[in-house]
Amino acid sequence: KASNVQRETCIIHIFYNTIHIPYNIIPTLSIGSVHSQIEAMSTSTDVDHRRLSNVMGAANNPTPHKLPDGENAKPLEVVGSTATDSLIIVMVGLPATGKTHIARRICRYLNFFHNIPARIFNVGDYRRQLVGAKQPASFYDPENKEALALRTAACNSALKDLTNYMEQDGVRVGLYDATNSTKDRRKHLKTSVKNIGAKIMFIESICMNATILEENIRTVKLGTPDYEGVDPEEALADFKARRENYNKYYEPLEDHEGSYIKMYDCKKFVVNNVRGYLPSKVIHFCMNLHTLPRTFYLSRHGQSEYNVLGKIGGDSSLSANGVEYARRLAKFAEETIAFKVENNDDGTEEKTEVPCRLWTSTLKRTKETAQFIQHPSKSFKWDNDEEIEWCQFRPMARQNLDEIYAGTCDGMTYKEIQQYLPKEFAARQKDKLAYRYPRGESYMDVILRLEPLAHELERTREPVLIVGHQGIHRIIYAYFMGLKREEAPYVSIPLNTVIKLSPHAYGCVEERICLMDKKEMLFDGQDEPVTSMPVPSDLNTLDPPSH
Repeated sequence: KASNVQRETCIIHIFYNTIHIPYNIIPTLSIGSVHSQIEAMSTSTDVDHRRLSNVMGAANNPTPHKLPDGENAKPLEVVGSTATDSLIIVMVGLPATGKTHIARRICRYLNFFHNIPARIFNVGDYRRQLVGAKQPASFYDPENKEALALRTAACNSALKDLTNYMEQDGVRVGLYDATNSTKDRRKHLKTSVKNIGAKIMFIESICMNATILEENIRTVKLGTPDYEGVDPEEALADFKARRENYNKYYEPLEDHEGSYIKMYDCKKFVVNNVRGYLPSKVIHFCMNLHTLPRTFYLSRHGQSEYNVLGKIGGDSSLSANGVEYARRLAKFAEETIAFKVENNDDGTEEKTEVPCRLWTSTLKRTKETAQFIQHPSKSFKWDNDEEIEWCQFRPMARQNLDEIYAGTCDGMTYKEIQQYLPKEFAARQKDKLAYRYPRGESYMDVILRLEPLAHELERTREPVLIVGHQGIHRIIYAYFMGLKREEAPYVSIPLNTVIKLSPHAYGCVEERICLMDKKEMLFDGQDEPVTSMPVPSDLNTLDPPSH
C-alpha cells in the first residue's frame, strides 16, 4: 500500500523478507510493473532486500557500503582481524606445575575461536630429539656442566625456531614452553627476540598444593616418553629429584621483568603491566584455566517432532521416541555421571557421588530432554574443605547453546531448500563453515557466540551434562578434540548418544555411549538426502541432519 505519500518508504513482505522501497520511486512504476518485479523475484532464489533495492532504488544509493565477504561476511573476532600485534608468551615454572597444559589450552583457544596462528615450542621435545628421552635426574642438576650445555643447546634450538616463526607476516602467537627458571635466562630470551617487534608476556605457574602437585606428576609426567615403561614409584621418585634440581636455583618473576601473570594453583592470580587486546584476551582466558581432571557429557536432545518430519530448526517438542530417550538419559545421569569411580589397590572399585551441572539451550526440545533428571539438594566439600549445599543437576538454560538459526529456512526440509532455494542449497554445499542462512546464522557466527562458553567450560571443575543440538555440539567437540574449524560442520553427533569428553594436558579422551539403538525407532528423521551432504569424500565422520 503506497498511496500515503507522507511515508518515507513502502514496505513489502515477500517470503518473510521485509523490503524498504523509497516512496519517490513508486510513482514511476505502474502497478503491473511492480507486480512483475515482485513476481520475478519471488520465483528467484535471491529473494532479499538488496535485490529489490538494486531494481528500484539504485539511484538512491550510488555508493553503497559493501562487505568484502558479501552476505557471508565472517565476524572479525572469528577471523583474527581484531588483534594487531603479535605476541610471544614465555612460560615460567618448576616441572609439573601445569605449564604445558596451560600453553596448549591457550594455543588451542586462539587457533580455534580467533583464527590466530599460534604454535608451542616445547624445549622438552627439543631435548628429547637431541639426547633421547630417558635421562636420570642428575641430567637436570645445574652442577652437571656437560648436561647443562646439552640442555642449553635444546633451549637455543627452540628459541631459533620461535624467532623464525614470529618473523613471518601477520599477527601470530608463539609460546616458549620451558622452566625458564632464572632471571638471566629470561633476560636472554627477551634480548634475543626484541627486534621482532612482538609483545612479550610471561606466564608463571606456581603449584603450592602438594596433593595437586602429586596428581599432576602421576597423571601427566609419568605418562611422557621420559618414563615410558618405568615402574611408577621409581619414576615418581626420579621426577621429584629432577624437580628439586630445578628448585635449587629457581627465581620467581619480579615486576621489573615486564608483563606477566602469576597463577597460584589456578586459584590466585597476580597480573603486572599487561596491555593490549591480545595479551588481555590471554589473561582473561588464563584466569579460567585449571589443571584438574574433568569431564563433559554432550547429548543431543531426544528426537523432536521436526526431526520426524525432516525439518530443520524450529522449536518443536519431543516425539514419543524423544521422551523415551529423556527417561534413559535421566537414569544415566543419576547412576553414571553423578558418581566418580576409583580403583583401589585390592582391585575393587569405589564409587563416590560428586557435584554435577546441567546445561540446556533455551529451546523446548532440550529442556524436555532434561525434564526427568532430578535435582536433589546435596552436601559436598570443595578441594579447600569448604562444605557447601549443592543442587544436583540444577538446570541452566543458556541461549548461546541454541541451535544455529536457519533464518528464512527455519522449518523447511533440505529437499524444500533444494527445490525452492537452489542457490542457497549450493552455497551451503560449497562452504558449510562460512555459509550463512538468509536472515540466519553460519557456523562462524556460532563459534563467536560459543567463545564465552569456552571460558566457562575451561573454568568448570565438576562434570557437566550439556543437552544441546547437533551444530552446537559439533563446535564444542571439535574444540576439545583438536579438530580444524573446517572439519567441525561434518562431525558425527548422532541422536540417542552421550559423548563423554575427558580433556588432559596432551589431548582429550572420547567415549560414546548409545542409550537407545536406532533399531528401536521406526523412523528417526535423520536420513538427510545424499545431495545435501558435503562434497569431500575423505571425511568419514558425517551424520545428518539438523544443520
